[in-house]
Amino acid sequence: MRLLVTLLIAVVALWSGYWFIGSNGVQSGFATWFEERRDEGWVAEYSDLTVQGYPSRFDTVFEDLALADPDTGLAWEAPRFQINALSYNPGHVIAVWPGTQLIATPLEKYDVESRDMRASAVVGVSTQLPLERSTLTAQSLAISPQGRDEPTHIEALSLAIETMPATTAPVYRLGLRADGVAPSVPVRARLDPRDSLPETLEGLQADMVVEFDKPWDRSAIEVARPQPRRIEVKLAQARWGRLELQAAGEVTVDARGVPTGEITVKARNWREILELAVTAGAIPEGFAGTLEDGLSLLSQMAGNPKTLDIPVGFRGGRVLLGPIPIGPAPVIRLR
Repeated sequence: MRLLVTLLIAVVALWSGYWFIGSNGVQSGFATWFEERRDEGWVAEYSDLTVQGYPSRFDTVFEDLALADPDTGLAWEAPRFQINALSYNPGHVIAVWPGTQLIATPLEKYDVESRDMRASAVVGVSTQLPLERSTLTAQSLAISPQGRDEPTHIEALSLAIETMPATTAPVYRLGLRADGVAPSVPVRARLDPRDSLPETLEGLQADMVVEFDKPWDRSAIEVARPQPRRIEVKLAQARWGRLELQAAGEVTVDARGVPTGEITVKARNWREILELAVTAGAIPEGFAGTLEDGLSLLSQMAGNPKTLDIPVGFRGGRVLLGPIPIGPAPVIRLR
């Protein structure tokens, strides 16, 4: 019995020593990372950094966190942010966001409110921490431009990413699902001035495979974001009342971010969708009549005047709806 007690005390002492050494390493590692970012010209500040969770976890808690990358103009502020990891499996982490945060881009600042926003991530055994898989979920999201009470609401959001096995290039599969998406009042007024559509989209989801020019690892934050080089849309779909869009296809993306390829789009009640696109400014108003006539002919040839199946092509820096060029292609680059 005495031997058993002695062994138990020894095990507890050894594990306690491991935990305290590990927690000190985690704390000093984060402090060093923030110092390195400041040396590069970032804003990288926090009022307090603690590691807790003895004996089974390393829970790192930041208070009054602020990060800003001068090269991209992106910034993020949160009153509290937590990164949790099991002490016996530090490669699996869970990040927990606060109920309020601020996200800034070069064009706008956004206040973000949410309930239970968290992400689970598994990274590889390497100092670069290559991402293997991750899932982000959030409930009751409200995103609004700072200083304006014009939120876009999302009842539930889920985003998943995983590394595709046995590929020579960094390839990831991404899944997105957003339920109960309610555009802000100004956006709805612009898109739907007659108020003929429901307040919320019934469904928004996407399933894609994306090849990047480099892996998603710690350099994606410290140096530059990986850029997409091939995008395969297995299925993307959105439903808003009687309007429905589905898309599938593949494009390649060059170093300038210009796409080349084709996405096949199926649109139900396509005339109203076209009207929304014109109202939003995505299609020039003076071109809308000619485009509608051409699409009407195509839908009648297909046998259903309300449903349209048409390829959207990306060639030479232009977007083509079927054979009709409708404008410049978007530049696909992650800041």
